[in-house]
Order: sequence, then C-alpha cells, then structure tokens
Amino acid sequence: MQTGTIAEQMQKLCCCVIIPTYNNGKTLGEVIRGVERYTDDLIIVNDGSTDETSQILEQFPAHTIVNIPTNRGKGNALREGFQKAVSMGFRYAITLDSDGQHFPDDIPAFVALLSEHPGSLIIGARNMSQENVPSGSSFGHKFSIFWFKVETGLKVPDVQTGFRLYPLEKINGIRFFTRKFEFEVEVLVRAAWRRIPILHVPVKVYYAPKGERVTHFRKFRDFNRTGLLNTILVLWALFWVRPLSLFRNLKGKSWKEFFNEKILKSKDSNFKLAASVALGASFSSLPIWGWQMVAVVAVAYALRLNKLVAFIFSNLSIPPILPFILFMSFITGGWVMGNNINGMQYDNGISLEWVSSNLVQYLVGSFVFSILFGLALGLISYLFLSIFRKNPPVKTES
Repeated sequence: MQTGTIAEQMQKLCCCVIIPTYNNGKTLGEVIRGVERYTDDLIIVNDGSTDETSQILEQFPAHTIVNIPTNRGKGNALREGFQKAVSMGFRYAITLDSDGQHFPDDIPAFVALLSEHPGSLIIGARNMSQENVPSGSSFGHKFSIFWFKVETGLKVPDVQTGFRLYPLEKINGIRFFTRKFEFEVEVLVRAAWRRIPILHVPVKVYYAPKGERVTHFRKFRDFNRTGLLNTILVLWALFWVRPLSLFRNLKGKSWKEFFNEKILKSKDSNFKLAASVALGASFSSLPIWGWQMVAVVAVAYALRLNKLVAFIFSNLSIPPILPFILFMSFITGGWVMGNNINGMQYDNGISLEWVSSNLVQYLVGSFVFSILFGLALGLISYLFLSIFRKNPPVKTES
C-alpha cells in the first residue's frame, strides 16, 4: 500500500527508484515490496544474475526491468538504470541496494530534502558506529571520506553509500570511465567538480551478522581499483580542476575587485596571505614555464595556503617582468657559483637564446633567486597588510 503524499510528491518531482541487483534473490523481493509502499515508478536492473532473480522479477510485471546478459559491475548497472530513467522522462532517481542493507522507509527523507533543494545530489549517510559493521567497511568509509575531501575540498559524512538521490539531468552529460563499485566514488567527485550541491540525510543501515551477509565486494581487487581511481582523481584535481576553477573565479573581475575581495576582505590571516604571495612569486621565477600555475596550485593546496592568491602571483613572469627575472637569475647564479659578474650589462635585454648558452649558471641562479624573490615579496606583502589590514576578518570553522 503506497503512502499517497510521498507517491504524489515523487510523481510531481519526476522521481523514480532504481535498484541494481546481482544474485540477491533472498532479499530482492522484500526490497521491491518495501519500495512499492512509496512509488510504482521502479526500475530494477538485473546485472546478469545467475540465481533465482529472474523468477522473482516475474512476480513484479508492473515495474520496468532492465536485463544485462552478463554481470558487468554495479557501476555499469547504475549507468544503464540512469539511461533508462532519462528515456522514460524522469528527472531524479533514488538508488538503493537489493541486499536488504537499506530501508525503503527512508525514501520520504530524500523526497522532503529534494523538495527544499531541487537539483541537489543527496546521499544517505549511514551510522557506521553501530553493531555488526564490518571492519573493512569502517576503514573504507573513513578512507573514502578523506580522499573525497582532498579531491573536492568538501567534507561529506559518507562517500560509499549506495542509497542516494541523483539529479539525472545534471549528471547525464558527464562521461564516466568506471563501471564497477568505484563508480559511486567517481560520480560523487565529478558531481562536486561540476558544483552540483551535495546534501545528505541520515539513513538506517542493516549489516547481517558475520557469516550471514552476502556481498559481492572483492576486498583486494575492488579496494585496489578504488585506490587507483582516487590516485587519478587527485592528480586530475590538482593539475586541472583546481587551476581551471581558479581561472573561472578570476574571469570578468578587475584587479581592484580581486584585491578588495580576495585580499583585503579575505578571512585568511595576514601571514597566510603573505605566505601565499611568497609562494606564487617564487614559482613565477622558476624555469618551469607552462606548468608554473598548475604546480603552485598543487603546492598551495598541500600547504593550505590561499590558492587563488598564489595562482595570481605565479603569473609575474609576464613579458615586461620576464627579462628582469632572467637577468637576476643569471646574476644570482654567477654569484652562487663564484663566476665573475662585474662585466654584466643589461643593455639590449637578456634573451632565452642568450641564457641557453649559460644554462647551468642560469638554472642554479633561478632556484636561488626564486627563494629570495618570494621572501622579498612575501615580506613586503606582510608589512603592507599589517598597515592597511590591521583587523582582518576572523575565519570561523564550519
């Protein structure tokens, strides 16, 4: 028997339920009947099951069944379910597992939150401190939360939960590359990168006692696949997503707007801002052209400095300033190596071709000069901020 108001709300929101299943014949029927209390818009994706799943699904002819001939993984099953839901005109989909771990009576919580925040991706946060939680699941839970924060800068209470609500229109344009268990990590990270709001609701979870629980998660292989995915996502975030995000933040803003908003009104301390300036200035004089901005964002993120400020000051090696940086790097290299620099003159400018013939001296000097240049600008910035920004805003912990 359906709960009328919830069913009506789900129809109004164009929201369905997707259940991916693989060899969970013992619990599948009960899960379907639990979902039927709230909606008839149900898509079951049979991921090549070899048990009694097909016979059980024959008992529910009113629902949409997607049959995949051979088992290809949970991620693939979800992707097939999403495509089917979109083709049927649904805008949202709630997913839950077929092993009885999730409770369908938590569906109203997702619907209520979606009604308040349309367009959001909502995750069902499990209580991982309860009894019978496998030690491997508890470790994987904490492991995934840590890496998700590294990759996105966001902190969420659960990354691995399969009980979620997806905004289909917003994730439909993302080209995913995973098809196994790790897909649920990828879709969450890449949704965050697209600035899709990620919210959460607390949900109940049932873990059968040891020896009774059926799981298709292969600890060694699937954990390693997830680890490899996180490695790729971290590198992707540091060397592409974050620099691109900083560039977009700057687009259309004048230097005056940037200075007022990102420096004078920043919640960071004067020391942190000055350190960010120093880092950016140092990288601007390093001979890693084309990679300076990417590298400085990665280092600023690791050191928890202001990434945008560091990014801006890493751009000091522009044509009007570049000859000065090259010249001073060469002079510094001569001083460090004990070469005669008294005859050096700066008349027609120092070209890259000229530097190439004195490469060792230049390279040594560029690294030393980058440190001195960064320290000098950092110190000047700190003194300036101390004078004009005596009472910076206090940064509160969220």
